[in-house]
Amino acid sequence: MFDKENYRNNIDSHPLFQKGNEILEMVIQITDLIPETEDHLNTIKRIMLEDALVLTSKVAGAEGGDLYDLRMECAALIRKAARNLMVQNHTLEMFGFEHTEYFDIVRKLIDEYRLLFIDWVAGFDKWNYIVDDWGLFNPPGIGPFDGENSSL
Repeated sequence: MFDKENYRNNIDSHPLFQKGNEILEMVIQITDLIPETEDHLNTIKRIMLEDALVLTSKVAGAEGGDLYDLRMECAALIRKAARNLMVQNHTLEMFGFEHTEYFDIVRKLIDEYRLLFIDWVAGFDKWNYIVDDWGLFNPPGIGPFDGENSSL
């Protein structure tokens, strides 16, 4: 039986989840400096907040799913979101945001997150999987047409 409280405690104490929350909080603080009247900057703000939320929500999803293919899919989405955040200061600067120097803090936190991420992904159980029919997130040596346990 699924123990929701135990799952929540495990996620809340997970180092990658905690670092993701730290990044989210910093992104919130920085984007709160964006004037509400700046339409372009507010669009970027929404994108940045979405990317920052991915850093925690997909860790929670991967930990809850526990299957290699699902965890790798979450990991790929996390990587994409983190990389997007790493370069958003350029977009903010392009649209006239005055406080891009604060974004160096986010970049430093993302680099710390990246190191935790590498260890996290290395710990995935490659043999706890369902065949990914699309062929992207199968364990090494497993193809999209292997086995009868395909997802489609």
